[in-house]
Amino acid sequence: MADRMRTRFLVLGSGVAGLHTAWRASQHGDVILVTKRSLFDSATAYAQGGIAAALGAGDSPKLHRLDTLAAGAALCDAAAVQVLVEEGPARVRELQVAGAEFDLDPEGRLKLGKEAAHSRQRIVHAHGDQTGAEVARTLVARVRDAKRVTVLEKTRVLDLVMFRGQCIGARVTIAGQPVEILADATVLATGGCGQLYRSTTNPVVATGDGFAIAHRAGARLADMEFVQFHPTALDTPENPLALVSEAVRGEGATLVTQRGVRFMSRLHKLKELAPRDIVARAIFREQQRGEQVFLDARMLRRTFARRFPGILAICEARGIDPRKELIPVTPAAHYMMGGVDTDLCGRSSLSRLYAVGEVSRTGVHGANRLASNSLLEGLVFAERAARDLQHTEPLGAVPKAKQWSVPALLDRGAAEVAADAVRDVMWRHVGITRTARGLRTALEVLDDIAARLPVGATEEANMAETAQLIAEAALERKESRGGHYRSDFPRPRRGWKGRHTEQ
Repeated sequence: MADRMRTRFLVLGSGVAGLHTAWRASQHGDVILVTKRSLFDSATAYAQGGIAAALGAGDSPKLHRLDTLAAGAALCDAAAVQVLVEEGPARVRELQVAGAEFDLDPEGRLKLGKEAAHSRQRIVHAHGDQTGAEVARTLVARVRDAKRVTVLEKTRVLDLVMFRGQCIGARVTIAGQPVEILADATVLATGGCGQLYRSTTNPVVATGDGFAIAHRAGARLADMEFVQFHPTALDTPENPLALVSEAVRGEGATLVTQRGVRFMSRLHKLKELAPRDIVARAIFREQQRGEQVFLDARMLRRTFARRFPGILAICEARGIDPRKELIPVTPAAHYMMGGVDTDLCGRSSLSRLYAVGEVSRTGVHGANRLASNSLLEGLVFAERAARDLQHTEPLGAVPKAKQWSVPALLDRGAAEVAADAVRDVMWRHVGITRTARGLRTALEVLDDIAARLPVGATEEANMAETAQLIAEAALERKESRGGHYRSDFPRPRRGWKGRHTEQ
């Protein structure tokens, strides 16, 4: 018989959204926080760019709102964006009070940078390009200090527990043993799905589990076709790829081909600081023509080490000195704009189930996330969810415990082959450019992969299911908008403006 645990609140995931939710919800009741590896294994810790918030002179939530809506390509939820920009500054200040060491100017004020598609300098950084790591460090410390939070590391979520139309917890595996955790409210904070693609900046834990788990339970998902590809990952044979932050372009670095031709200046008025989807497609087109693309940051040679110490270390470890040499870059899967559909308090379509962070679709990103809005979204909507959780009624009657077990993975090699097959078909047919023919091919291949999975390949099953959700949504949206580009429908269509795909 599987073991059972009971808690007031169950948080699944340990990125910025999961950590913040657990920390703040512990003020209202006992919390169990489950994470796939360690508390530091999340996309949050990888984030270089920063946190966007209207904190500087000459800036305002209104201007931040306009920039966010413009990047979102007429698909943002205006009410959600308003919440993001109005409550964002307070969340950043709160994090600073909690111990986050953000970069300051000589007068002790937050030093604000600028990134693509922002009209003002509003990006808060920590240690130059280590913002995510600093946010993770701060929140992990708060969670570990919280007496009412129990942390379960190296614990995998298998499925949600549903009873009488409500989510009453989750089934997990701890050291291979089955455990059922019952909770008055469950919060999905499982992150994104970059590992579905051959090239990604996401950590190895980002296999799209939360999307598949929520879908199997019957939760409504939306906008799954909108995957953001970061234009400038370091072009090396690694998984994940190291990120070369947009902030480097914000400081003046330019994109050039191997022949030294700068191409963004002829494609968009913002040049290298155009929205991410435009820059990513431009680089991809150059690559399709046989060109290798580089980031030229040599004009920053005097300030690079101080401004981007982490990126300098990453490059130097791979034999590149960005102060003297061009940096080879490539687009890579970076962020999921769609996900579990939620309201402004993080509530999903299923009773007692919340979703926060990248696994959710709050509506703030629309078809194309504005740079550095992701950490902000995690903070803002995790805070809202944590406040709402306190009003959850205790569970009433629960079903009797049933016998269930965790199937052992006997053929790990076959599972790894299946995962690689998912990454390959998604990159070729459901990536930066898409067509109906390619998407149908992808769905056929994904069906075949799912049918051939060995017993016990639960993570790979989640990968295949989430990949199918993305391909199905991409096939349904017969237009191009934001991060979704169909070469057979290369322009946005009026009939799709403000229209969401739901699954």
